[in-house]
Amino acid sequence: MNWYIAVLKNYAGFSGRARRKEYWMFTLFNIIFLFVAMILDMLLGTEFGLGVYGLFYMLYSLAVIIPGLAVSVRRLHDIGKSGWMLLIVLIPIIGWIWLLFLMVTDSNPGENQYGPYPSEIPAN
Repeated sequence: MNWYIAVLKNYAGFSGRARRKEYWMFTLFNIIFLFVAMILDMLLGTEFGLGVYGLFYMLYSLAVIIPGLAVSVRRLHDIGKSGWMLLIVLIPIIGWIWLLFLMVTDSNPGENQYGPYPSEIPAN
């Protein structure tokens, strides 16, 4: 949970680097909270139309879109890639696969052009 909060504290920080653990822990908690929001929408009857997406899901999604993009860019910086590499997802199928490969790639050790190697434990 500390990793999730650390990403939210660095809400729109697109510079620097993010380790694999920071990115994937944020992603894990983000998925959990999205499922909770879907369940809340179903229980409270706030979903839109025929889908399970509703008010709480949309509000939460809007709230974390910037931190999600920021941690993704920092993750790409950690492996020595530009944040613009996120646009690779615009290539059908292969783009998503390539981005997943980049996100699971190990960090470049030491300092790179995007900053020093991130520490093991996030700053509180």
